[in-house]
Formats: sequence, structure tokens, C-alpha cells
Amino acid sequence: MLTKRIIPCMDIQNGKIVKGINFLNIREVGDPVEQGRYYASHGADELVYLDITATDEKRKVFLSLVREIAQAINIPFTVGGGISTIDDVSALLDAGADKISINSAAVKNPKLITELANRFGSQCIVVAIDTKNEEGDWYVYVHGGKTKTPLKTIDWAKQAEELGAGEILLTSMNNDGTKNGFANDITKRVSQSLNIPVIASGGAGTMEHFADVFTTGCADAALAASVFHYKEIEIPVLKKFLSEQNISVRI
Repeated sequence: MLTKRIIPCMDIQNGKIVKGINFLNIREVGDPVEQGRYYASHGADELVYLDITATDEKRKVFLSLVREIAQAINIPFTVGGGISTIDDVSALLDAGADKISINSAAVKNPKLITELANRFGSQCIVVAIDTKNEEGDWYVYVHGGKTKTPLKTIDWAKQAEELGAGEILLTSMNNDGTKNGFANDITKRVSQSLNIPVIASGGAGTMEHFADVFTTGCADAALAASVFHYKEIEIPVLKKFLSEQNISVRI
């Protein structure tokens, strides 16, 4: 059985880690290099760094910071935000990132997924999907959760896999930052529709929430931010708890 992964996420704005609720009310919470080093030494399986305003501000992602992170940590990390070309991805991987995450650019130009997968391998191409439940269905949002698209989440996830995505990072905007639990319903539906791993994101508040998203939600990995940033949940304690629930994790 493949082990379930625990992935702290750091949203980056102006070189600092920030956190919001439902994609709003952003505030600063720490240094990305130091925090990454801490997580790497305290049991995180991977890290995700997202430059949350790069797409909106039409600028490229933070290459110098990626180099610093790569030198500081010894676990895989994914970088996203403002990535829209093969050259962007090449530069990030050269700087030390292990995977890249694309969202708005993939929706705008789905062929980009295939181009990147062909060039760099599906294993390092993560398609991030920001999704929101409206009127009984889940829709894809872009531009940092600001713009609704007509795409339905499951349809887009299936298309992303067919085009070459190696992994899906699924964030429920309804649950993001609420600490009321992950969106297990849509996570399960997406996970069971695909043959590639699904990372659940949005809503972690307790250790039970992680257990639920791995069992009920059928997620392959769980991503969280504030519960880790504020040390409300320590990863070694979480992994011990999950292991006691007969959920396979790397300890």
C-alpha cells in the first residue's frame, strides 16, 4: 500500500508566508526558507510553495527564493504561481524545484499540460484546481480564486489527467482556512475518477480531519497551512495518530 503524504503549504506574497480564510483576509505568518527547513526536519513528506499573486500581477515566480529553499531542505517541493511557459518550468526545475503546479495557465491553454509533460515528465506536473460548490455542483475558479469558469471540477480533472498531469492538487474554496474539515465529497469523487494521485487541500483543523480525507475522501495526500504554521498540529504527532488509525504513513 502506498503511504499517505502530509504536505505543508506555504502561500507566498512579497517573499513571506501569508495565510487567509476563503482566499481572503491575507496576513503574514513567517519566513519560507526557515519554515521549510523546520517542516523538512519534522516529518513533512513534501512541501508546496505557491506565489499567490504572481498570476494576477502578471509576473514570474520567485526564482531566487526557490534556489534558497532548494539549498535549505532535503525533501521534495512543488512551486506554483505565475507559471505559463516551458521556459518558466525549466527555470524553476533548474533552480531546484522538484515539481511545478499550474492552474490558471492550464485552464487558459490546456495543451500546456501536454507540452510540459512531454518535455519534463508527468511526474513533475501538478495541475492545481481551485473549486467552489455553487448551486449543487463544483466549478473551477482561476486567478487565485477570483474568476469562475464554466468548467465542472470532475470534468476538468479528468481532462487534465488525459492531457498528461501527474497529480491533482484539489483545493475547496468553501473549506479553505475554515478548519471545519476537508471537502471529502468532491475529493472522493475526483479521486475515484482518476488514476493519478489527488492531494486534498482546504479545511484541515484537527487530526481527525486528516484521517477522514484519507478514508472517506480517498485522498492520496493532504495539504494544510495554518494548523502547521501555528503549530496547532505537529506533524510527528499527526503521523502517529494516523498510523494508530491503520492509515499508512511514513514515520
